[in-house]
Amino acid sequence: MISQRELFYSYIAQTSPEPMALEIEKAEGLYLIDQSGKRYVDLISGISVSNVGHCNPRVVKAIQNQCEKYMHLMVYGEYIQNPQNKLAKAICELLPSELNNVYFVNSGSEAIEGALKLAKRHTGRTEIISCKNAYHGSSHGALSIMGNEEFKNNFRPLLPKTTLIEYNNMNDIERITHETAAIVIEAFQAEAGIILPHKGYIEAVRKRCDEVGALMIVDEIQTGFGRTGTFFGFQHHHIVPDIITLAKGMGGGMPIGAFVAKREIMNKLTHHPVLGHITTFGGNAVSCAASLACLEEIQKNQLTENVQKVTNVFLQKLKHPSIVETRGIGFFLCVEFKDQEFNFGVIKKCVQKGVITDWFLFNDKCLRISPPLILDEKTAHECCEKILEAIEEQANNM
Repeated sequence: MISQRELFYSYIAQTSPEPMALEIEKAEGLYLIDQSGKRYVDLISGISVSNVGHCNPRVVKAIQNQCEKYMHLMVYGEYIQNPQNKLAKAICELLPSELNNVYFVNSGSEAIEGALKLAKRHTGRTEIISCKNAYHGSSHGALSIMGNEEFKNNFRPLLPKTTLIEYNNMNDIERITHETAAIVIEAFQAEAGIILPHKGYIEAVRKRCDEVGALMIVDEIQTGFGRTGTFFGFQHHHIVPDIITLAKGMGGGMPIGAFVAKREIMNKLTHHPVLGHITTFGGNAVSCAASLACLEEIQKNQLTENVQKVTNVFLQKLKHPSIVETRGIGFFLCVEFKDQEFNFGVIKKCVQKGVITDWFLFNDKCLRISPPLILDEKTAHECCEKILEAIEEQANNM
């Protein structure tokens, strides 16, 4: 009989020559469990997705209840659906009053695509600015504003009139002009290896956008839903974005995304042309029910407060001569080593010890730590011990 591993390599499209290829039979809370029964602490949450843990009971129950009522009814925006209404209201109640209109989509990439279209439609301009080493998705428009040429070159020509600036470079902010429709920027850079903005930088971007009439789109796809110790990453800064994009941790493990803006801006998608943005499965009732349950789980169990407390375990404990720097905010952390070879060796050894970590797309010498928000201090200490063991073993092998 053909094995699951053989099926995987025969029929599943591959995106790298060496996938992790862990064969997971079950996931619960902080843990992934393979076919042999080995348990792994998931310190990356499926890349910042499983914020409330795997198969969270509140989320599972919400999914089951909604499946018994209805799943797909009609393309987004045509029927009044209770799960969409409740979720949109709950999200807007967590945001500044200016951000009061939600468009639900299926993923982070689609949220970015919708936000780009909305910015162009609202401003009548065509230039989009983004930052070097930023990742906003892999669909054609999102790829166009990706901040890494290696990932883009073989797919050109891409969207015209896109400009890259350097994150944290105050002088580059002047490149946002009266020709700019929007800048797409992360509250904290993710795939660059968790780069925190310098004091006043995000506020300066906001000020420049106001001066020239450009929109500020804040990508909250990884930082939203509690990951940085506040519900949204931009809440660490003294700004209100014009548009935010959401996904990943939003769905409790279910596929969902959204872009959120002022109603007067969002309404531009209703005319010239009508149906200015269309999605068949966006706002799926089951995904919306799961997302609302995820949001409620974060609030009722005070998970952002837990993040603020437990993050100090990693920041204080992960110290070793081979570590260049441990940095980040909340459960949005990285451990930087001297090079990719050392980092990849540590990652492999961590997996062997039952701790799942990963690297960053544009900074492969950095190890990713973005656990579920439910991680407790005891387990965090145990994971740090195993990471330090892996670092020591790798250092001894070099």
